[in-house]
Amino acid sequence: MTDTSAFPDLLKARFGEAIESSYVDAACTFVVVRRDTIVPAGRFLRDEHGFDLLADLTCIDWLERVPRFDVVYNLYSIANRTRLFIKAPVPVEDPAIDSMTPVWKSANWFEREVWDMYGLRFTGHPDLRRILMYDEFQGHPLRKDYAINERQPLIPENLPPGDRIPV
Repeated sequence: MTDTSAFPDLLKARFGEAIESSYVDAACTFVVVRRDTIVPAGRFLRDEHGFDLLADLTCIDWLERVPRFDVVYNLYSIANRTRLFIKAPVPVEDPAIDSMTPVWKSANWFEREVWDMYGLRFTGHPDLRRILMYDEFQGHPLRKDYAINERQPLIPENLPPGDRIPV
């Protein structure tokens, strides 16, 4: 596997102050990018540094931190056997970030999952709709402030929780 320690400097040279920070954790390099620069940074890493695979995209809800959310992109270069993570902080007051679907088609379902579970919108996504929960489901169940005893439409009130039939 190729060392990724040079990528924070490469991104900083290209995008300047839009690169907020970087760090290494468990031998993985993370670069924190302003959310308005996430698509250009992704395109730069794909086109000029061979990160041809968006292996995963997820969200972290920090609840007590400002900004509350981090969208995390797990990038991989197949040819170089190199992994790099880029993160973009997203505030709860404006839970939106540009879609990566123009850069990696695999972002499509990952972004739908983050929308469904956390309520973050991906601007420019071709089909942003629920992917795991049913359409009438209210809220976003992986948010840390989602009430664990929340009642949902379409779930019969008279059935004990273990006997509910999935809809």
